[in-house]
Amino acid sequence: MSSPGLFPLFLKLTGKRCVVVGGTHECEQKIEGLLRAGASVEVIAEEVIGGIRELHHRREILWNRRGFRADDLEQAALVVAQHPSHEVNEAVFRAASERGVMCNVVDKPALCHFYYPAVVRRGDLQIAISTNGLSPALASSIRAELEERFGPLYSEWVQRLGRIRARIFRTWPRSESRTALLQRFAARSRFDRFESRRARALKGEG
Repeated sequence: MSSPGLFPLFLKLTGKRCVVVGGTHECEQKIEGLLRAGASVEVIAEEVIGGIRELHHRREILWNRRGFRADDLEQAALVVAQHPSHEVNEAVFRAASERGVMCNVVDKPALCHFYYPAVVRRGDLQIAISTNGLSPALASSIRAELEERFGPLYSEWVQRLGRIRARIFRTWPRSESRTALLQRFAARSRFDRFESRRARALKGEG
């Protein structure tokens, strides 16, 4: 029997307390992602790499230079861990499970309530890819394909569509015709014309 599927969602973490147990390069990457989402990040680790130390010096994160305690997860929205000790990682997962806190122990699927997807980021456009933890390499490969398919200009395109949507919502009542109009603006052909105009503008062709 196949395992249950994952439930995909994007979390709003602005102002939420998120705990990172460990001070590795992978932890730094997770911290940067949490900070981009507006989270309040607290690191628990005896030692950390230079990048994490610098974030602490700039007061972008809080660093508790000590070992993990179960009560570190009180009032936490989620926790990420990558500690050299398997016992510590298990303790983090156990404490998170007892408190209903979502936990990800890096590279330990059995100690995870959620997985990090491979993500294509183009401003407000985010495309997440998951293989249910079975093949992160495949997810990374697909991400590379999508990064080529959806180039950096999509960041500007999404902003433009957002302005169009807001204008239409102010002037059109809810209806099937309004939905159809929004879909026409979001069509690939519209983006192709937008991309062509931007290319001509960069070449000075007006």
